[in-house]
Amino acid sequence: MIAAVGTVAGVFLVDVEDETLLGEGNEVPVTERPDVPLPRVVAAASAGSTVIAVVEHRPPLMLSNDGGATWREAGGGLPPGFAVAIAEDEPDRMLYAARNRLYVSANGGVFWRSLPFELPDIDSVAWMD
Repeated sequence: MIAAVGTVAGVFLVDVEDETLLGEGNEVPVTERPDVPLPRVVAAASAGSTVIAVVEHRPPLMLSNDGGATWREAGGGLPPGFAVAIAEDEPDRMLYAARNRLYVSANGGVFWRSLPFELPDIDSVAWMD
């Protein structure tokens, strides 16, 4: 599971499964941001009927499993964030970026784990695989 992370110092590639920084990358793949009718949305991503939005609120995530018809709060222990990505082929696999740290969920945003390294200020994330 490789992710591309856009930072103020360039793009970095991260192996999320091995929790290792692979080195520099060329670009963060562009994904279409879904139209999310929530206030204070910072970033949003979707895959199938799963939509997740980073909001300026505590907790910092709002999650929908029905295409945005209903929403629930998620990420109670996470710090404020700047970007989010959902794996296209596996909507339960999510990546969340706080200021300089990445968090990953393999179960649809129920539980999150922090990757052990810090990066320069993050502004975008995307799954490469």
